[in-house]
Amino acid sequence: MLTSMFKKLNTVIVKHPKDAFLNQEHLSLEWEKYNYINEPDFIKAQHEYEQFLSIMKQHVERIEFLPASEGVGLDSLYAHDPVKFTPKGAIILKSGKKLRQPEAEAYKHFLQEKEIPILGELTGDAVSDGGDLVWLDDRTLLVGRGYRTNDEAIQQIKEMTKDFVDELIVVSLPHDRGEAECLHLMSIISLVDRDLAVVYSRLMPVFLRQLLIERGIKLIEVPEDEYDRLGCNVLALEPRVCVIVSGSPYTKQQLLYAGATVYEYEGNEISYLGTGGPTCLTCPVVRS
Repeated sequence: MLTSMFKKLNTVIVKHPKDAFLNQEHLSLEWEKYNYINEPDFIKAQHEYEQFLSIMKQHVERIEFLPASEGVGLDSLYAHDPVKFTPKGAIILKSGKKLRQPEAEAYKHFLQEKEIPILGELTGDAVSDGGDLVWLDDRTLLVGRGYRTNDEAIQQIKEMTKDFVDELIVVSLPHDRGEAECLHLMSIISLVDRDLAVVYSRLMPVFLRQLLIERGIKLIEVPEDEYDRLGCNVLALEPRVCVIVSGSPYTKQQLLYAGATVYEYEGNEISYLGTGGPTCLTCPVVRS
C-alpha cells in the first residue's frame, strides 16, 4: 500500500472543515482549547478547503472523506495523524495530544466500514502521531521521538513493521517551543522526490541531515519566517509535483529551480491557524 512520501498519490483520506469545525459557534468555544493561533473563520475555511480539494482532484484518483464524528475535535481536520499506512494496511495510532486520542477509534470504524485493511494498533502507554513517521525509502522508516511519539510506541511500531522495514531510524526531536506546540518529524522534513527534500535544518539533528546528504538527497532549506508559515510542510502528489500553503515565496522558488511543479492554496484558516499544512490535511493510503 504505502512505503513512500513522494510516489504518485492514488488514494487519500481527508476531512472537510464543515465536518471537523462544524460551525462558527463551535469554533468560538473550542479554538483556544486546541491551541490554535486565533479563531478560524468557518466560511473562509470552507472556501480555502475547496481550493485545496480542487488541486487534489486534478491528481488523485480516489478521495475518501471522514465523516463528522462525536467525541472528536477541531484537530480531526488533520487526517494524517491518527493512522499510518504501510504495505500491509493501517496502523491505528494514539496521539500524544490527549484531546486527539478519540480520533483513533473513529478512524478505525471508518476503515472497517470501507474495508481498508488494518495491520494493528497501539496499545497500553504507547502514543504516536502519523506526522512523526516518515518513509525515507521503500524499506526505511524514520520515526520522530518527541512529545507526540514515545519509546513504547516506537517498539510496537518496530514489531508491527519488521517484515517490510529493514531499518527503523529513531530521530530525537528538540523541545523547541514546548509540549503544547505541535512539532512533528514532518514539521522539519518533506520528501518531494527520492533525491529532493524540503527541510528546516535548525531543528534537525546533525546525523539526520548528514544521512540525507549521504543518500544523495538535495536539500531545499526553508528560511525561518517561511518555516513559521508552514513552508517546510510540502505534500508530494507525485515525484516533483507538490502542494504548499501560500506565503513561502523563497521555498517555492527553490522548488521551481529544482524542476518541481508547485501548487499553492490559501491556507490561513485551515493550515496556519491550526499549524497543519497540506501533509497534515491528507492521509495517503495508496501511492504507486
